Amino acid sequence: MQKPTPTAGAANRPQETSRAGTQEVPGWLKGQPTPMKTGRRPDQAGVPPQGDAPVRPPARPAEPRRRHWLLGLSFILWVVVPALVAAYYLFSVAHDQYASRVGFSVRTEEIGSAVELLGGITELSGSSSSDTDILYEFIGSQQMVRAVSDRLPLREFYAIDGDPVFTLGDDARIEALWSYWQRMVKVFYDRGSGLIEVRVLAFEPDQAQRISEVIFDESSQMINQLSQIAREDAMRYAEDELARAEDRLREARQATTAFRNRTGIIDPLADIQGQMGVVNALQQQLAEALVERGTILESNPSDPRIADIDRRIRSIRGQISSERSQMAEDVGGSEETGPNGRSYSRLLEEYEALRADQEFAEEAYVSSRAARDSALAEAQRQSRYLASYVAPTLAETAEFPRRWVLLSLVAGSLFLTWSIGTMIYYSLRDRR
Repeated sequence: MQKPTPTAGAANRPQETSRAGTQEVPGWLKGQPTPMKTGRRPDQAGVPPQGDAPVRPPARPAEPRRRHWLLGLSFILWVVVPALVAAYYLFSVAHDQYASRVGFSVRTEEIGSAVELLGGITELSGSSSSDTDILYEFIGSQQMVRAVSDRLPLREFYAIDGDPVFTLGDDARIEALWSYWQRMVKVFYDRGSGLIEVRVLAFEPDQAQRISEVIFDESSQMINQLSQIAREDAMRYAEDELARAEDRLREARQATTAFRNRTGIIDPLADIQGQMGVVNALQQQLAEALVERGTILESNPSDPRIADIDRRIRSIRGQISSERSQMAEDVGGSEETGPNGRSYSRLLEEYEALRADQEFAEEAYVSSRAARDSALAEAQRQSRYLASYVAPTLAETAEFPRRWVLLSLVAGSLFLTWSIGTMIYYSLRDRR
């Protein structure tokens, strides 16, 4: 039998021998790559590639390994289970909390002195930032906790069975109660306006309102106590100043009285005015005598009355000199000729000094008495007080705990920590 002649395209194809003889078998039937997959023409399908990398078979589908199962298990144990436990606790175990709010500010009433009131200068009421700062720290202090606990059964309000997270628990020490107070009582303070708002949480609405009322009362007493201390200090200072002014005035008056007893002169100024009146009268008489003498000399120079007038003029001048010598020392330093052997200039100098001391003491006494009366009037009224702009409220809806917010925070924190741990694990694994 004649053998069939192979074609040009199938010259290089592999042949398969069977019982019937040799027969051409296409390469794609034997699992060889087709010309479209190898990128060669159909006539070059049987030619092995020259210098090309062999084509790898496609990758098999990924299968989960042990580390994948462990990673999923860790996600369930670290994130899902705690989140479910937190959700169960928040929505099934945690008790509702009611909020009561109270807002107030410290006000100060100040009235000026009588001079300022007459002049129209007055001061209106205003807020005291220093007192507000003290009050802000006082509300969150252990002293406030003790004061509220003395007036209300605070431990019974917050010690509830079945809620180990949001309740006080069995620890009844003041330190534990104060630490729990920081969680249940929040103070919001606006330093710009001086306003304070207090939010109190409790498991019953009336309990929260009662705690808010006691906080307001204790804060008001604290401000009154500060005002009382300030008033007592002002009164003590005013009383001390008044006592010193009285002693100074008493000493000045005693010195003036001793001067009068020693000199026998009640008022040297009045005595000098009397002496000056005598001198003025003598000078007038002297002027009249001189006029009369001049008139007589013009009419009759030999008139015997001229000698009498001259004697009269010498007598008047001598008397004037005597009166003047009693009021002042001689320029040459002669002995003093005033009362008790002293000149009026020295007596007047001493008296003026005593009078000045007495007047100054009287003015100081008047001022001290006015300051004391003002301090007494200030002590009789309340200069600082709490002005409430929000009365203690009574809640109707439980606002706390914020369950969805807390659950989101818990779940987010768990997922974040699990993600960080996973990244750390894979980074360490890739380094090996």
